[in-house]
Amino acid sequence: MAKVVAGVGSSHIPALGAASDHNKQNEPYWQPVFEGFGPAREWIKDVAPDVVILIYNDHASAFSVELINTFVLGAADEYDPADEGYGPRQVPQLIGDSDFSSHLIESLVLDEFDMALANEMDVDHGCTVPLTVMFDKPDAWPCKVIPLCVNVIKYPQPTGNRCYNLGKALRKAIESYPEDIKVAVFGTGGMSHQLQGERAGLVNPEFDKNFMDKLQNDATELTKLNHTDYLRESGSEGIELIMWLIMRGALSDDAKESYRFYHVPVSNTGYGLICFDEPDAPHMQASG
Repeated sequence: MAKVVAGVGSSHIPALGAASDHNKQNEPYWQPVFEGFGPAREWIKDVAPDVVILIYNDHASAFSVELINTFVLGAADEYDPADEGYGPRQVPQLIGDSDFSSHLIESLVLDEFDMALANEMDVDHGCTVPLTVMFDKPDAWPCKVIPLCVNVIKYPQPTGNRCYNLGKALRKAIESYPEDIKVAVFGTGGMSHQLQGERAGLVNPEFDKNFMDKLQNDATELTKLNHTDYLRESGSEGIELIMWLIMRGALSDDAKESYRFYHVPVSNTGYGLICFDEPDAPHMQASG
């Protein structure tokens, strides 16, 4: 049986990818940020997932305003990095798992979540930057990756409660898969930031840190936040945090925070990273 062993919440700031790609990790601006990734990278080596389900949003790379689906799950065996206007990132191709994807889609649809499926899809920085955060610069990503794309670009976005319940349905789908594989779920995006308008450059560290605090033991309280709450407290792009709630919904109530890192500023945002362990995961049993 497939098993959820860990969860990760991470911002997917494009400048992080550029800093990594151009070897700027040791420059004064970037050094404290990349130093903060170190413990998470060591942790993920112990987790050693066979598959990462990576929840992110497309930035008009695979989709345009002509077609916006609320939830899209990749059903391919490979995904190329997207050209976002300056050429594709020089990172490894993502290797998917079409059999596992098909199972997930079937289970989620039968659980009454209307999942669109993508048999072909390029993935942009929303997907590749969190992989860089966690796995650095390998010749090949050390696990298979299944992208789950969420509309946080065009109103109306799904509610946080809908996303949290999708995470629960995703866990059910994972655990009904007969193969013995370890699955980590990454929720990406955010944290507080606004890229345009009178409040461009807004960052709200208090909101960001409170959000991470509540992910541990009070995640259902976060599901009560509505679109206006996110807009007011975390800026127009803070709504991306609903994707972290899919990740948290996919974990058990007993999942425990293993590592947390927060830094301001990264580009013009607050950067957040949080890692969760499932108490009965093999790497936890081995360490215990």
